[in-house]
Amino acid sequence: MTKNISKKYLYLVASLLMVLITGWHPGPQVLKNGIYRFALQRPDGQEIVFITEVRDSSGKKIMYIVNGNDRLLADEISVNNDSVYIRLPFFESSLLARIENNNLSGTWVRDYGKRQQKLPFVAIFNQGERFPVSVAPAYNISGRWAVLFTGRGGRMNEAVGEFTQDGTHLSGTFRTSTGDYRFLEGVVTGDSLYLSGFDGAGAKLFVAKIENGQTISEGKYYSGGFGTQTWVAKKDDKASLPDEYALTQLKPGATKPGFSYPDMNGNLVSVADQRFQNKVIVLQIMGSWCPNCMDEARFISGNYEYYKNKGVEFIGLAFELSPDFETARKALQPFVKRFNIRYPVLIPGVSVSDSLRTEKTLPQLEKIKAFPTTIFLDKKGNIRKIHTGFDGPATGIRYEQYKKEFEEIIGELVNE
Repeated sequence: MTKNISKKYLYLVASLLMVLITGWHPGPQVLKNGIYRFALQRPDGQEIVFITEVRDSSGKKIMYIVNGNDRLLADEISVNNDSVYIRLPFFESSLLARIENNNLSGTWVRDYGKRQQKLPFVAIFNQGERFPVSVAPAYNISGRWAVLFTGRGGRMNEAVGEFTQDGTHLSGTFRTSTGDYRFLEGVVTGDSLYLSGFDGAGAKLFVAKIENGQTISEGKYYSGGFGTQTWVAKKDDKASLPDEYALTQLKPGATKPGFSYPDMNGNLVSVADQRFQNKVIVLQIMGSWCPNCMDEARFISGNYEYYKNKGVEFIGLAFELSPDFETARKALQPFVKRFNIRYPVLIPGVSVSDSLRTEKTLPQLEKIKAFPTTIFLDKKGNIRKIHTGFDGPATGIRYEQYKKEFEEIIGELVNE
């Protein structure tokens, strides 16, 4: 029995004990099909809101988590009397709830290896409004923005905001040098903006004041149960980030990676194996806990046959929360299945939190700075390009640009 399934039964046992101790008996309860507005409740009183849709499919309940154009499918749902268990597809994340008058109340649980985060939530049935709108927008903030986040201890991080506003509706994301914040959705009401997103890995809320069509101030970014940063932004159609191909460096004199790790079946796979000889290789540094890795895996897997027919091989190198092979394999299984990954995904036995993860796995690099990181090897096995982070579909034009860059790099290496 897996750890997540154990949690489900513990929750159901707890519900049964409540009946035995208090004498309370729930009436017949049904997880109704339709829209639910979830509100995760932080200790500071802030609520991180997201929308879901419950449906019937092949005789069972499924749920879509809706953020802008993204619909994340959760298809492991069990209902027992008034108790609901929703296992999210990856990220070691689940929703435990009780049905009350068609609404839900419960806890979001996210495992981080040795620690666990829990946040209570309420979910209101048949309510699809993410944020209330009291007045018409004072401004339209569509476009690109230069953003500065300030975190604990005054640490500053630059980002690029990509927003699309249609009336009161607002969508977009923030790009950083290590990846994007994925799909965010919200509103502009008066001179205020509200954006939120939830994918099972992270829960995010952004609020701010729009000073004019060119300035955003008094921004707050709430992440998970306790993370808080401030932010400001200036409209800048030329806003950019450091070159993603220059952030991760090779050590002086290093040219080729040399590794041999077990795949998902425990079979040892080496970059020196015959199947990779005289082939262009794309090495994907990833983890099943990583939302941006999810977007990259979808992109690569969707184009796998096309590139394979051009003489390109792919290898995934998965850094999981646990260094234990079996634990890591179980975490990776739903990830590999969901994105139909057909290339080998290797498990190096080094956790993502290991401070020596680079030295133990890819000592040719100065440092693995972000997940995902994509390494392009030529037919001789030499590292030719390293791309840090991933600009996913939520970034719009930048995503299309990266797909073009990816095609050009592959084309150059294949034609050498």
